[in-house]
Order: sequence, then structure tokens, then C-alpha cells
Amino acid sequence: MNRHQHPQPAVLPVSLSIVIPAYNEATRLPQNLRKLHAFLAHQGWLATTEVIVVDDGSGDGTFGVVTRLCAGWPQLAVITLPHRGKGAAVRQGMLAARGDYIIFADADFSMPVEQLVRLLPPTCPDVPIVIASREASGARRYGEPEYRHLMGRVFNWLVGMLVVAGIADTQCGFKRMTRAAAHTLCAEQRLDGMSFDVELLALARARGYAVAEIAIDWYHERHSRVRPLRDTLAMVRDVWAVRRRMRHLPAAPHRAAPEAEAVPAPACAALAPRLTKERPL
Repeated sequence: MNRHQHPQPAVLPVSLSIVIPAYNEATRLPQNLRKLHAFLAHQGWLATTEVIVVDDGSGDGTFGVVTRLCAGWPQLAVITLPHRGKGAAVRQGMLAARGDYIIFADADFSMPVEQLVRLLPPTCPDVPIVIASREASGARRYGEPEYRHLMGRVFNWLVGMLVVAGIADTQCGFKRMTRAAAHTLCAEQRLDGMSFDVELLALARARGYAVAEIAIDWYHERHSRVRPLRDTLAMVRDVWAVRRRMRHLPAAPHRAAPEAEAVPAPACAALAPRLTKERPL
């Protein structure tokens, strides 16, 4: 594993980490990172938010593109790994993150970047795990083909039957955890592929962490990396693997307290604004 980061000046402590797994994203990732930079600057969060891009062994120069952006963004870092899959990339980024809250976000930002605030208190319940949902009441989908929606619903039904009941959308690519929850669960998570979300949520249930679903707007990305048939079959196989693992999961040495008290976390006000004016990236 290699990590590149621009030398950092003395800044405020990290309150928020955003982890972005990336595979062959040299074309669209720079634009989305600039949008993220502008949003964080507007919120006054730029100085207290680290952004970690995890390059999953891309062959298109993704690592070099992000490395160049690091020069003008001290809080941006990039980790490069051999290609193993989205689950492996998210796991590595989450374990490296230092924020009180840690969000992992898809590189295509199919959820508008402005809606990141929906995953943070006081906008949402201050529970250890908050997941963006395309199925929660008030959520809106734009431009999604009917067959993709149907495939997602069938997969989520299967997940609910076999592994994690009561969660309407396990696969949306935007989730927030407290640092304690993220580091505990990712240390146990094993799947390298696209079903890693299911494993994380199953582990969360087994370890007693409260989970809240938050409605978002979601825009279908026609250049999605998901291969509907091949990836769905692999994900179904992984769901069975998670089910087997959960049946034999050793008890945790200590469980988190139930519901919102599981991992005490600071309020969103901890993301203090920087006093100086931020320069656009």
C-alpha cells in the first residue's frame, strides 16, 4: 500500500473524514472532487475534513490525477492498492480515517454532494451508523432504468430474508459511521467485492450498533461500473457467505450499548469553520 499526501500545516483536528473508493475514475473524479472541495469550503468544513481517495489498482492514471490535486488541497490524500475490489478499498480507507465521523461515498456522487449534511447530526439521529436510502420515505430517484430498480429490490429482498432484515436499502453507496463503529466493524469485515455493505450491516447488527436510514435524492449514473448480471450473481454468492459467517461469528469481547448511546459522538458543530477565506481548487 502506498499513500501520498501533501505536507500538512498545523490545522484544526479532523472532525469529518470522507472516504472515496475509486477504480478507473481519472475522467470523472477530478470534477467531483472539485465539487466536494467547493461544498466543504462553503460549509466552513474544509480545514477540519480529510478526504481520502482509495485507488483500487486503477489502470487509467487515477492515482496520478488525485496526487496532482493534493498539491492544492492539504486535507486531500490518496492511497493506492492492488486491485481487489470496492470492499477492500473502503475497508482500507475507513481504517485509515481519523475523523469523529467517517463517510464513505461513491466516486460518481450519484447523491448530490450537498446532501452529505443529511448524514450528520443534528440533521439526522446521532446514532453510530447512518445510511443513505433510495427507498426511505421521501427519497427520490432520477433516471434509473426499471430493470435496475427491479434488480436492486430483488437483491435487497434476498438480503432481508437471509442476513439483515428491516433495512430498505443496504446497497446505496453513501454511509456514515462514528470512528469507533467504523474501526471496529471494518477490522472484522472480510468481503472485498460489492456486497461488503451487507457484511458491514450484518456485523453492525451482531455488535449491537444502531442504524438509521435517511432519505436522499439519487441520480442514476449511466456510466456505472456495475455489471448487472455478473456482479449480481457474485453479490448473491457473497450474501450466502455472509449468512454462513454470521451463524458462526464469535461473540464480541464487549458489545456497544443499544441505540443512540452505542458510541457517544460530538455534535456536527465540531466541524468548526476556518477563519480564513478558502481558495477554490
